Amino acid sequence: MNLRVLRKLDNETIFNSVSKTGRAVIVDEGWRSGGISAEISARITEEMFYDLDCPVERICAEEVPAPYAKHLEEASLTQVYEIVSANKRMGGI
Repeated sequence: MNLRVLRKLDNETIFNSVSKTGRAVIVDEGWRSGGISAEISARITEEMFYDLDCPVERICAEEVPAPYAKHLEEASLTQVYEIVSANKRMGGI
């Protein structure tokens, strides 16, 4: 699911997906603290708690100032292997 509009957040699409899978992995290139992933996770937990088969997973960037050097920037951002690992832990792959 690709959320293109954050205000008004499309709860219906999110909740339908959680209902089908019983799982939620939220990928956010922003920081974990106070980011959009925290809001989405809170909404899922508040509204869909008993539909979840496991806890909501959030994959977020490292909470450091955005580095200028390319290799440091890549190290601070969300990586594909993190997403794959989260899905495997949840039994999705």
